[in-house]
Amino acid sequence: MSTMMKLSALVVVHNEEDRLAACLEKLAFADEIVVVLDKCTDDSKAIALRFTDRLVEGSWELEGPRRNTGIEACQGDWILEVDADEHVPVALAEEIRAVIAGTPHGYHILTVDNWVGERLVRYGWGASFGKAAYPGLFRKNAKRWGNERVHPKLDLLGSKGPALTHHIQHYVDRNISDMIRRFDAYTTARAKDLRESGDVGSALNNVRRIFSRFWRCFVRAKGWKEGGYGFLIAILAALYPYVSYLKAKHERE
Repeated sequence: MSTMMKLSALVVVHNEEDRLAACLEKLAFADEIVVVLDKCTDDSKAIALRFTDRLVEGSWELEGPRRNTGIEACQGDWILEVDADEHVPVALAEEIRAVIAGTPHGYHILTVDNWVGERLVRYGWGASFGKAAYPGLFRKNAKRWGNERVHPKLDLLGSKGPALTHHIQHYVDRNISDMIRRFDAYTTARAKDLRESGDVGSALNNVRRIFSRFWRCFVRAKGWKEGGYGFLIAILAALYPYVSYLKAKHERE
């Protein structure tokens, strides 16, 4: 008789009181929910306690170490890693349960439906600005995050399984202003990584990347299908390396 695989749902948060409950209530299908509270000063802890007593509190400078701490705290055979702005629909929850019951692979890709406010924006994401898919379902110890401030690198063990059919719902930005604020935060964090590396790059190289990154998002990722939203996403993705370079070169904080 086969042993039932235990599933841990992991959510890492920093001051997410307005979105956390909606995320956690959709994770009740997991055997445990682990919430990592990073420097939270709002009601995130009280909200998390309504759904689980598996809390990890602390203060981390980098995204990778705090996520790795959460992974280490999970007790399940499999881990589903989601953000507070992501919702797991019932159909996806059922598929996850079915997959972990029999898959031989080390991890599986979750396809993402990205929302900007009430608008579903399916095309154009990529080039370090938004995610169209990610390895969010993995065996315990099959995934480890790197130490970069923005989009840390991943170390994945085991074979890659098929992407799940049903999509996770990602409420990435509340509106266009929120998208631009996220761009500003990402480029500031990336500039810190560049300064610490000792090599901020060159203006010419980063200008060249503007065109290739725009093409990747607007043409290859079919951002043109989203009209103005797709154009804006492609522009921000294209400018991301150059603005990060300018901040690294001319700013110190």
